[in-house]
Amino acid sequence: MKTICWILISFFVFVLFFSGLAQDTVIPVQNDRIKTVVKDSLVFSGLLSSWGVYNQSNSLPILLGARYIPTLNYSVMLQNDRQFDCEVSANIYGNSALRPFDAANTVGSLMPYRAWMRYSSRQLEIRLGLQKINFGSATLLRPLMWFDQIDPRDPLQITNGVWGLLSRYYFLNNANIWLWCLYGNSKSRPWDAGKTNQKYPEFGGRFQTPVPKGEVAISFHHRLSDNSEQETSLPVWSEVSENRIGLDGKWDLGVGLWFEGTLVNKTRDIGLFTNQKILNLGADNTFGLGNGLTVVFEQLLFSYDRKALTFSNSVSFTGLSLSYPIGLIDNLSAISYFDWTNGSTYNFLNWKHQFNKLSLYCMAFWNPENYKLPQQDNSANFYSGKGIQLMLVFNH
Repeated sequence: MKTICWILISFFVFVLFFSGLAQDTVIPVQNDRIKTVVKDSLVFSGLLSSWGVYNQSNSLPILLGARYIPTLNYSVMLQNDRQFDCEVSANIYGNSALRPFDAANTVGSLMPYRAWMRYSSRQLEIRLGLQKINFGSATLLRPLMWFDQIDPRDPLQITNGVWGLLSRYYFLNNANIWLWCLYGNSKSRPWDAGKTNQKYPEFGGRFQTPVPKGEVAISFHHRLSDNSEQETSLPVWSEVSENRIGLDGKWDLGVGLWFEGTLVNKTRDIGLFTNQKILNLGADNTFGLGNGLTVVFEQLLFSYDRKALTFSNSVSFTGLSLSYPIGLIDNLSAISYFDWTNGSTYNFLNWKHQFNKLSLYCMAFWNPENYKLPQQDNSANFYSGKGIQLMLVFNH
């Protein structure tokens, strides 16, 4: 499926580019009742970032890196507010961890970041290809982080996409329903116990509806997991049926309040991770102090066991986020996590200064040596311990 999507989208963009559609074209379309103007556009943009990290706790204390995400968007407006568009982008990055004049470890990669085609109307959206799928009410500790790895501390909000087909329908009362089918996704996701078996598709859906002062939603996902590479005394299986049910809701009662929870059940006995329960309760508010201090608080409980409704193996985290705009171009923010189970604290401080198209981030972190937060990416191990980071981001 990945290969087919890449071929279709690459060929489509190639034809459009060499057909002279790099500039906007206006095509009048008429029928018996209306006259509609169809406008095509081809837009190239990109995000370039570079960073330097110093971590005194690491054997290679200096990390230097850069990332470039070039993005090509093509869209055509059809009759009756319908639209066809597509997006192709790449994730090009490299970094080098080093101890000056002694040792270095350099890695780099070029991979697809997004590659999708979409048809949309006033109430319907259908999107096929490599795309981001995320939902839920929580922001710091997210039980519904099923298909992404977004770290709230990351200024770029980088996350891998998933290959699949997503359709969304929006009702006139603001309720909406999602249906998806995924295939060919090999990378593990934060709450996964066992890899996804790539021979079979994953599928699921979500229904969200407004309620007084807020909205609630129920989500479902099914996949076949593969735990054959896990070291366990139990029988190993390459095909284990897994079902997930998620519930979330959010209300604006002067103070923002929300909950988000997930139940994960495997139909075979794989030990303690046969059943997982994840629950988040959160609140946020902006206080009238100076330019406005925004506070976000969340409490997470994660439990796993052979039995479905027991909480004998539990992990508890508290998340706290503070954000204060110093002026129009400066913002100071801090995020802390407290691990009640292990008695450890994760601290992150970020100052952002905004230029015209350039953003400067000055960050500091103070984390445990043994990093136990849900892993966002492979670089998380470098951020254990204490350190500072500078990042420049340029958008064009």
